[in-house]
Amino acid sequence: MIERLLPAGVAGAEAFDDALPHLPDRRELALVRGRPDRVVRQFTAARACAHRCLDVLGAPPGPLLRTAGGAPAWPAGFVGSLTHCVGYRGAVAARAEVWAALGVDAEPALPLQHGVLGLIASECERRMVARLSGERPELPWDRLLFSAKEAVYKAWYPATRQWIGTGAVAVAFTTGGRLTAEVRSDRTPPPPARRRPEDGTPAGAGGVTAHYTGRWHVEGGLLLTAVAVPAAAPVGTGARARVSVEDQSLSF
Repeated sequence: MIERLLPAGVAGAEAFDDALPHLPDRRELALVRGRPDRVVRQFTAARACAHRCLDVLGAPPGPLLRTAGGAPAWPAGFVGSLTHCVGYRGAVAARAEVWAALGVDAEPALPLQHGVLGLIASECERRMVARLSGERPELPWDRLLFSAKEAVYKAWYPATRQWIGTGAVAVAFTTGGRLTAEVRSDRTPPPPARRRPEDGTPAGAGGVTAHYTGRWHVEGGLLLTAVAVPAAAPVGTGARARVSVEDQSLSF
């Protein structure tokens, strides 16, 4: 599935169970020591997918640990993103000289619980979900919206060290599998409990805007969304940074 979402220069790997090709690194296992067995299996299977991506890209061997903010600590010169949900584990990675940031998210292809859409979507997004549900009612557009916002956050945070909420991410879909998103970080300043010492400029400062493009796909009871940021247009470095794969004339 994941290969349907990735532009040139991005490696992807996925698994639909927790069977591992080799024993996980003890240093990685230490990150989930004491967690339930289910969580450990998901964690190690997703890490195994990440290592497959890095091997394809020629990255040096070593554990994939965590940054102080909790994100995966990719090797120097590489970027990536991990995801897992019931029945799916996946990862994407690329050389940082080609892609500045990646975000991928997997979810079960089921509608959100009642009331959740109102918490994560703007009025405009709710109208979009209603319209698309009328055009293609077999797809869970509300869950796709949630997933797209998750994918954007996974690309945004490692690049900026700024927390944002779902209200800061505005998403639009086409029925043909494409998505666009805009981040307005000033819309959701982080609550004190979410602020971290390593964070950069507070999300409420400056009103930095970034644009993303990506793809979505639904198959076999699962949905995937992914976004990628070209290295020529890094996130959050100016008052308005446009980060679109079309900028590099690559097919996303």
